[in-house]
Amino acid sequence: MFPDGRPSRIAIEPDDHHAEHVGRTADGRQFFLTTPFEPEGEEFIALYLFDAGGRLLEAKIDSFGHRDTLDEAAHEAAYDARLAELGEVTIARIEVEPFAVDRFGTTFGLVAWPPEEEDEDDEWWVIAEPGDYMAFSAPWDSGEYDT
Repeated sequence: MFPDGRPSRIAIEPDDHHAEHVGRTADGRQFFLTTPFEPEGEEFIALYLFDAGGRLLEAKIDSFGHRDTLDEAAHEAAYDARLAELGEVTIARIEVEPFAVDRFGTTFGLVAWPPEEEDEDDEWWVIAEPGDYMAFSAPWDSGEYDT
């Protein structure tokens, strides 16, 4: 953690919800395969690759347009293809640095948000964006998140 309270790393434990596919590749990289979305309806698949120490190496993001016109079969096939391109993986806890990348005019990533200045009881959060669908707070090594 940095002196201002901002996390230097967060842990993500695999689960049956938003963190189904987190872990390590055969060459030791960490990964997080997920399905971010915009509240207005745009759907995405994101594969985030990290080095062994948790620094972002690459963000592969696919856009599928508005959920009203989503081709479910194409979305599922693309998700499966992103998982397959990793080769042999081990589903396991990961510890990664917060990050943000811009694609399709949208911010993606595990974005660190500072406390509200006017609220002294507020704290740092790391939010899976877009969609605000996973919210991590201290303790940063717990691996747990709110939805």
